[in-house]
Amino acid sequence: MKTIRQLAGQFGLSRTTLLYYDRRGLLRPDYRTSAGHRLYSPADETRLGRICQLRGAGLPLREIDAVLEPSRKLRAPLGAALNRRLTELNGEIAALRRQQQVVVSLLKQPSAARRTRIMTKERWVSLLNAIGLTEADRRLWHREFERLSPEAHQDFLESLGLPAGEIRTIRHLSAAPAAGAPHEGPSSPRRKRTARSR
Repeated sequence: MKTIRQLAGQFGLSRTTLLYYDRRGLLRPDYRTSAGHRLYSPADETRLGRICQLRGAGLPLREIDAVLEPSRKLRAPLGAALNRRLTELNGEIAALRRQQQVVVSLLKQPSAARRTRIMTKERWVSLLNAIGLTEADRRLWHREFERLSPEAHQDFLESLGLPAGEIRTIRHLSAAPAAGAPHEGPSSPRRKRTARSR
């Protein structure tokens, strides 16, 4: 059994936080001393570990309370809560990325972009050119990105600061069949002939 100070110290929390969790019914110890001091069991410790993990994921306390509900019938599904949080995080990241791009453009200093992790369209194309990728190679790259991870492809294009219309066009073309264009897919006629000629 652990006292409130011991448990709070173990998880890097304040005593006030555990008292707040108790008032909310999120973490109520089963035991108290004759003087009324809280004593936490190993099960309480495990529950607090789970609470801290879910707080670290950014879930609000009301959702944590719902997914840790002891009754299976009343318990909210954890997967649904985490998927909602993931959607929120994607939106927050996209918003921060846009803010970062605005700040860099307002600074009007070439060094500002270098102090960030911003990859612009121009820098990306320059990098691809530097390693020898052709326009057809880039189309193939986009098509595979769209096929394997469409949401990440969207995020990447947004991170380049591309307008929404251009992103839609790139994703639409990336989702379309290769239509037999040279170097555009593993089954294109030119690649088949090259493979046979070796």
